Amino acid sequence: MLAVDDSITYLQELADGLRHEGYEVILARAGEEALDMLAVQPVDCILLDLIMPGIGGQETCRRIKSASIMRDIPLIMLTALEDRLAMIAGLGAGADDYISKSSEFEVLKARVRAQLRRKQFEDENRSIRDELVRKVLETAEARAAKELAETRAALVEELEQKNQELESFSYSVSHDLRAPLRSIDGFCQILVEECEAKLEQQEKDYLNRVRSASQRMGELIDDLLALSMVSRDLLQRQRIDLSTIARKVIEELQRRTPERLVEIVIGDGIIVDADSRLITIVLENLIGNAWKFTGKCQHPRIECLSMVGGDGLTVIIRDNGAGFDMKFVEKLFKPFQRLHTERDFPGTGIGLATVRRIIDRHGGRLWVESAIGRGTTFFFTLAKGGGDRA
Repeated sequence: MLAVDDSITYLQELADGLRHEGYEVILARAGEEALDMLAVQPVDCILLDLIMPGIGGQETCRRIKSASIMRDIPLIMLTALEDRLAMIAGLGAGADDYISKSSEFEVLKARVRAQLRRKQFEDENRSIRDELVRKVLETAEARAAKELAETRAALVEELEQKNQELESFSYSVSHDLRAPLRSIDGFCQILVEECEAKLEQQEKDYLNRVRSASQRMGELIDDLLALSMVSRDLLQRQRIDLSTIARKVIEELQRRTPERLVEIVIGDGIIVDADSRLITIVLENLIGNAWKFTGKCQHPRIECLSMVGGDGLTVIIRDNGAGFDMKFVEKLFKPFQRLHTERDFPGTGIGLATVRRIIDRHGGRLWVESAIGRGTTFFFTLAKGGGDRA
């Protein structure tokens, strides 16, 4: 209990009566002193004199009730005044009860017991409400978790079904579309070879255009299947020598176009933790692009190097070829987006989208630097032992 009164005689008499009832009592002789005590000492009830020097009982009461940490403490206003206005002033300041000092202490003790019972009831009621709210929240969370799990399971099932449909589509593309294209190309070739004497030059040109279109569609189908494949197949990481793979890719390019003289620089011992088959596709595309876009250079040069930095090992594929304007860089890794004409540099526009997908699945990062006429440099990292991001 906190008893506040400017009369030391009354304060001691009040404290003795309350202690006799088993209450612990602390005393304050002014409102300022009471507020200082309450800042460090919690109490269960406050007995406050209305008329005191300093800020007075009414202002002290107002300050106590305006503080969230103290406003629920029962506060009984005490005054020697017997008039109705004094009672209204005390209750208006926020007091929970009002009692005249002239009353017997038994009445005061009864009022204190009543206020403590009220406070106990309110605390119990608040505890019950809090427990009820907690249970409602737990029930809602459990229901939401169950609904989320059911939704996730349905989405996974739907995704698996879509993947199966995609695999069926890929199989259809691979077998049902490729075969007719091969037939178109083959019969056109037969017509050109066996009926050459009977065909006008324009007719031969038409047949060659048909063959070229069918071959290009075949390449497009192959690239789409490759993009689909790298998105579905499970990663099988192992330590592989990227330098060896790069040399094999270069050897194959030189075998296809032996007339080209390209300066090749491949760093030794570029070891990475990756899927060998998928990382080979990355190098085939990046080195293949470098080979293609240096086709018009007087002194073509292709480099495959590595460096160690904050992201670990970074692989670098650099050429001194045609390059491109960096303001179009966002288009570079999107399927079917091309920065050069088919006449200048043929291609399907899917290769770099495939490369990005493979690097993403390895948990790595892919970026590029380029300038028109000054070549292009691709950089990529591979997170060591990172999870599959399929």
